[in-house]
Amino acid sequence: MQPALVLADEPTGNLDTQSANSVFDLLREISSGGTTFLIVTHDPRLAARCDRLIELVDGRVQSDKATVATRPGDDGRQAGST
Repeated sequence: MQPALVLADEPTGNLDTQSANSVFDLLREISSGGTTFLIVTHDPRLAARCDRLIELVDGRVQSDKATVATRPGDDGRQAGST
């Protein structure tokens, strides 16, 4: 079964960092097969790894932007740069 959409409310909320990274890697793997994940999180590190970020304040959309997804430990620099 490959659902078109999965709603995930704080999927890594109670996990240690290594387990959270493993879960997110699994979500990424599943999404490469065509499943879309709508993730609710308060974790800015998890949000930075998503393709799109929609921020809500008091139930209203404050911002909606595409992001450059990062990996854990990625400081945004390209290999070879200083």
